Amino acid sequence: MTPYSYQLHEIAYLALAPARAMSDATRLWYKNPLNPMAHTHIGRNLAASAEIFERLTRRYGKPAFGLDVTTVAGEPVEILERIVWEKPFCKLIRFERQWTSPAPRQDKLLIVAPMSGHHATLLRGTVEAFLPYYDVYITDWADARLVPPSAGHFDLDDYVDYLIDMCGALSRENDGIPLHTLGVCQPAVPLIAAVALMEAAGNPHVPASMTLMGGPIDTRRSPTAVNLLAQKRGSAWFRANCVHPVPFPLPGFGRTVYPGFFQLSGFMAMNFDRHVSAHIDMFKHLIQGDEDSMDKQREFYDEYLAVMDLTAEFYLQTVDTVFVEHLLPRGEMMHRGTRVDLSAVKRVALMTVEGEKDDISGIGQTLAAQDLCENIPDKRKMHYEQANVGHYGVFNGSRYRAEVAPRIRAFHAGLV
Repeated sequence: MTPYSYQLHEIAYLALAPARAMSDATRLWYKNPLNPMAHTHIGRNLAASAEIFERLTRRYGKPAFGLDVTTVAGEPVEILERIVWEKPFCKLIRFERQWTSPAPRQDKLLIVAPMSGHHATLLRGTVEAFLPYYDVYITDWADARLVPPSAGHFDLDDYVDYLIDMCGALSRENDGIPLHTLGVCQPAVPLIAAVALMEAAGNPHVPASMTLMGGPIDTRRSPTAVNLLAQKRGSAWFRANCVHPVPFPLPGFGRTVYPGFFQLSGFMAMNFDRHVSAHIDMFKHLIQGDEDSMDKQREFYDEYLAVMDLTAEFYLQTVDTVFVEHLLPRGEMMHRGTRVDLSAVKRVALMTVEGEKDDISGIGQTLAAQDLCENIPDKRKMHYEQANVGHYGVFNGSRYRAEVAPRIRAFHAGLV
């Protein structure tokens, strides 16, 4: 990779701006019902082509959660998003339910969203399933390209510190209400490390439980294409090819990052044929006027193509620690000079969840946490493997709602 890859990407995006504007105007013209061409096969083809071109060349902004209401005990309850904790690289969002009657006493749930290229809104379905049953919070990680260099650096150690601070802010010690934590994919490692460090230090603010879903605890087990690539390339290759300075005039100008479009390119390359077919189907739906099908695909790709940059120091430290050196399962992971000892975890209950067809975190990688946390009593441990789902299906979709989320709730309810 040229050291100017990020700059070239930005130049290409800006260079296509006039073409995007023209294609958008073309789409509007050929979809206008007052235009006779809009009702012809040629007109529909031109409108569809213009929309597909615009979508393929645009930059997708951060989506909204859009969770305005939930249903509790059969009654609708409005939701208000409120920031309750904030540092330069993360905001903690509370989905505050606006009760019109006395609020029921429900446990708190901290959902730790992945910091792996997509925004926290990727977990919209995860949040939605828990809103009727918990006081829900989620980590909203910052896009590194928008954080000025003056805000300092952010690495895996800082990530762990952030989680420890959040557990302190939401602790049962503050209000008597238990806190449960849930880490989806990448956060499984920093979450379990944070809990281990808190346990070893006798910190009174440890959560009641941690649930790890599709996380890379031990990537030596059932290695996937992602794991094998990291092993093959090694840390030096990622350092030489995958981090670049943020170009002018973005707020993070000068900060070294792992660009989000790199991560997106890798994910799409893993299922390239599927994404090509999906866009061909989008084109056909537009021509046929099938707006219902088109809206579903628009919603998916509006989320999937909205990416964020990661700080270079966080990305490289994660690659080294998790995917190349396997420091956590080997008992050699360090946090600011202190060894992360998973055998120290005794008070915090543990649930692990895996997907049978997960091609990101293979079978057994998350389950490894059960063996490593050897001093948690068996009655406070649980593992569940969801049949017929891939990585995304572990935390989203119909099987997640019908089978995974209820088991997590039951696990929490069974804790004493």
